[in-house]
Amino acid sequence: MKKSFFLVLLFAAGIFSAQRTQPDLKIVEKNLANKKSAFNYDKLIFKYRGLPKSLDSIEAQHLYYGRNFQKTISTSSPEFKSLADAFKDKDVDKSINLGKEIYGKDPTNLDVLLILLRGYEIKKDISNFSHHMNQLRSLTDAMKSSGDGQSEQTAYVVNSVGDEYILLNMLNIGQDYTRGSQASNGAMYDVWQKGNQKLYIKVLYTGF
Repeated sequence: MKKSFFLVLLFAAGIFSAQRTQPDLKIVEKNLANKKSAFNYDKLIFKYRGLPKSLDSIEAQHLYYGRNFQKTISTSSPEFKSLADAFKDKDVDKSINLGKEIYGKDPTNLDVLLILLRGYEIKKDISNFSHHMNQLRSLTDAMKSSGDGQSEQTAYVVNSVGDEYILLNMLNIGQDYTRGSQASNGAMYDVWQKGNQKLYIKVLYTGF
């Protein structure tokens, strides 16, 4: 699904200044499951749902990369396909209603957030639009702060190919780039190249 419809609006504010920290997925998993941890999943998701602007970069990384350890809604699932069809048919009310249902089960799903944002944008629902925008920013900042993309060791780290294309839109990497891929332990490295310019993105495998 193309996700570029208002990414220019989303990232025009210049939010690339976050400190870059490669995520340690084993630590993320441990912290999320630990009820005494400040990064416990239930604590973070409560904060994310209520006050997403208050999340710091480490908390946002735990939520974004923590999707690998939570029950999530696949883009191949029947309920997501129904949402995608409603969005494709420009049925705004149905898109919002279906999106809200999936969001209730999978609140950090970037695809769902983007569809909800588009629906609220059309409806001119500023309150819901602003709230979900802040959630989306916190999660996409987590992607952007995971590396600088200049080498395999400092590659951006994303959870899925779909998220990779969201990142590429944010970085203005277009069709004039070619992609090469190479498998690694628990991930796939995509190298996007244009002339001498290279961008490295690490795509995590589910169940790495």
